[in-house]
Amino acid sequence: MFDLTTDAEVMETIRRALAEDIGSGDVTTLALVDPEAVGTGEILAREACRVAGVCVGRAVLTCVDPGIEVTEVRSDGDAVEAGGTILTLRGKAASILTAERVTLNFMQRMCGIATLTSRFAEAVKPYGTMILDTRKTTPGLRKFEKFAVLCGGGTNHRFGLFDRVLMKDNHRKLWLGGDPDRLDLAVEAARKAYPDLMVEVEVESIEECRSALRAKPEWIMLDNMDCERMRECVALCKGISKTEASGGITLPRAAEVAATGVDAISLGCLTHSAPSVDLSLEWRVEA
Repeated sequence: MFDLTTDAEVMETIRRALAEDIGSGDVTTLALVDPEAVGTGEILAREACRVAGVCVGRAVLTCVDPGIEVTEVRSDGDAVEAGGTILTLRGKAASILTAERVTLNFMQRMCGIATLTSRFAEAVKPYGTMILDTRKTTPGLRKFEKFAVLCGGGTNHRFGLFDRVLMKDNHRKLWLGGDPDRLDLAVEAARKAYPDLMVEVEVESIEECRSALRAKPEWIMLDNMDCERMRECVALCKGISKTEASGGITLPRAAEVAATGVDAISLGCLTHSAPSVDLSLEWRVEA
């Protein structure tokens, strides 16, 4: 897994998070803790999970104090059991206390996304179906959350509005070309405007799928379809366009949807509804 913190925007977000939390100073630590005391501790998983955000945790800690020694016991993308150690830390106790909450906030959120993603990925593994994220992310934290999806075995869909044409129903209603049912013409218009980008079209019926296929878009999104209609659309698209199932697909239903033969399932819940994983920092102070 690559190091997310080589990205300048990611590091700026980390610095802003620390500034938000610390403000003019960690007054409790400043009032009560010997500034020369040294601490050795661990970041532990209180529940079994898929790890994400190790690189971020390290960056938070070393932003507060470059002298903190951080050892990765688990790497991004690893599984860890309940009670397992993810990071070990050694450095000034005051610095560790000041960095603790921001470190855990990032890592708990990212581990939660990775863990939910891994459950979906495992459910569809027999079918070779990709699990895709969406743009339903926390504003300002998209890079963190999409990185966590990768740690869980998922695949990133488009990052934003700029890197793929994705034509949905509201685009069709406002399309300058006129007839919202001539999806092939809309695909051709999008290709003309952005010839270097992939084009994806959302369809809600077999008829719409046939219309879009006349222009051979790279992807067709099968939105809120039952499995019978999905299978028919997958057969129509074979050798022409890849297929993506979307729309309220739950974990219990994921395998059934994958069995239709779709190439991918996209899931907003990976980033908008994943529960945070319970992590904690346990440590002891040394003279």
